[in-house]
Amino acid sequence: MKNKYVRRLLASVIVLIGVSVIAFLLVRLGGGDPARMMAGETATPEEIEEYRVRMGLDQSWLVQYLTYIKGLLKGDLGYSWNYSMPGSEILASRIPQTLLLSLFGFGWACIFSIVIGVIAGVNQGTAVDFGAMFFAIVGQAMSTVWLGFLLILIFGVKLGWLPIQGIGGIEHMIMPGLCVGFGYAASQTRLMRSGMVDVIHEDYITATRARGISKGVTYMKYAFRNALLPIVTNIGTQFGKLFAGATVVENIFNWPGMGALLVQAINTRDYQLVQSILLVSAVMLVIGNLLADIFYTVVDPRITFN
Repeated sequence: MKNKYVRRLLASVIVLIGVSVIAFLLVRLGGGDPARMMAGETATPEEIEEYRVRMGLDQSWLVQYLTYIKGLLKGDLGYSWNYSMPGSEILASRIPQTLLLSLFGFGWACIFSIVIGVIAGVNQGTAVDFGAMFFAIVGQAMSTVWLGFLLILIFGVKLGWLPIQGIGGIEHMIMPGLCVGFGYAASQTRLMRSGMVDVIHEDYITATRARGISKGVTYMKYAFRNALLPIVTNIGTQFGKLFAGATVVENIFNWPGMGALLVQAINTRDYQLVQSILLVSAVMLVIGNLLADIFYTVVDPRITFN
């Protein structure tokens, strides 16, 4: 078992190396000259070249990449010329905000989808079941951008119940949190409902009911755990995606997290900051997938990494 964990960790490291290479190439192939932007429109060619040397852009791409990797191994996420401070300090103030928003959206979506999915699954063919499936279909098809603007229009502008941007109390988190978790709640509801429908028609569930055990005990003690297996896997992978995919939501609601920072860094051609943000997002995805594998083996010991 230990060897399997080691192999999984090594595979994760290879993935992160690949992400670092892709991020490095993307920001440089995207066009623009960071040195020219930092020097200003009125800068002379000599001044621009001086900035290029200071930023290390006069070196070959291979040297730049190796320098970046060497810094990563030392815990150095590079230097942001736009913010004039180390990337690690910038991310240290932004990651908690994105993590908070992701956890809020992830939390309500998990609870809601599991509860509604179980209720719909054990009441197949009823109005509750049709309502849950309607929510699942609409939620998966709905655009996050459209949902965000709809929430702002209704609850922020028309009713004035909630603030439409910024960070503060729990009220500032409600609308962006709903946006972050809405699509996930829809997909998980459908998955949970399908799992319950499949499990409650198994022979061992029928045998348990024949022994006189109540429907509620049978479903919650025996059916629920088995129906939860695909949910556990999806939870780990989807949390990483929620964290990495909060970019759009943060920009809609002006939430000061990594998403808004990424857009600013791209617009200013802040190479090292863009690379660091993409790498941190990839780390969250890898951690989510790794935890999903571990949780799966805990819930069902018969499952292995093979």
